[in-house]
Amino acid sequence: MKLSRRSVLAAGAIGAAGAGAAAVGSGIGGGSGIRGGQNRATFSLKYAPHEGSFKSRGNRLEQIAYAADQGFTAWEDNEAAGRSVADQNAMARALRQRGMTMGVFVASMPRWADFRPVLGGNDDADRDRFLADIRASVDVAKRLDARHATIVTGFVDRRLPIELQTARVIDVLRRAADLYAPHNITMVMEPLNTLVNHPGVFMTTIPQGFAVARAINSPAIKVLADLYHEQIQAGNLINTLGACWNEIGYIQFGDNPGRNEPGSGEINYQNVVRWLRAKRFGGVIGMEHGNSVEGRAGEDRLVAAYRAIDAA
Repeated sequence: MKLSRRSVLAAGAIGAAGAGAAAVGSGIGGGSGIRGGQNRATFSLKYAPHEGSFKSRGNRLEQIAYAADQGFTAWEDNEAAGRSVADQNAMARALRQRGMTMGVFVASMPRWADFRPVLGGNDDADRDRFLADIRASVDVAKRLDARHATIVTGFVDRRLPIELQTARVIDVLRRAADLYAPHNITMVMEPLNTLVNHPGVFMTTIPQGFAVARAINSPAIKVLADLYHEQIQAGNLINTLGACWNEIGYIQFGDNPGRNEPGSGEINYQNVVRWLRAKRFGGVIGMEHGNSVEGRAGEDRLVAAYRAIDAA
């Protein structure tokens, strides 16, 4: 990857950027205040932007640097497994230099247009391909210092009993968990909504993921609680998180409708944050959403939205 002078500066510790900037807040909601090279108070939870959250600020490395300067302490990248080794290494270096935690990447990308894989179907080819992706993703996770990787449990075969498909999904995921366990990596199953975005998927709610994770009974497989999807499909977010808490390994935010920043829709993310803080949640919270306003105004609005819920 060819790096501009601006990219090189962005990937390092940019002390000069924060020298003349006024600090905002003083450890809002239990945050740790100003860190070296930053010009904003550190958020109290590990909210993780992604490439595109701050796209007006430059390329991926420049966006990481900008996010760090705003007080974000984590990052996620769904497409990381498909990037070159050089790009993966460059991103990992940038995150290390800014003391940021790597969140999830997608370990095995579904073929959305083909409604594949069908992990509970009669064809072993989908299961074999899925397991090959899981094996390959171990090296990606190690390069990125990632402790979690997203998986989607595929699509439903409407010709087969759901009980049969569930048993087959559990079997293949148990084999996948055995591949991750020696490396201290956790795959997180993401339930997706069928009403707006992903008709036909197998896993549609957090409780369904909880049941599968309990059946597998491995620390290498947990549930990704994407609250945008759960709000559409079932709602009752805080009670659901509480009931399924022991099998939840990762959380993502996104408001509904629109799948944009907190405050742009109907979800009371201030209450969710209060609840997570009471649970002493120390994991990454992926910002799995867009910006409701384009350009720098939208990026400023994004940061302000997270300041508001972090003050809960």
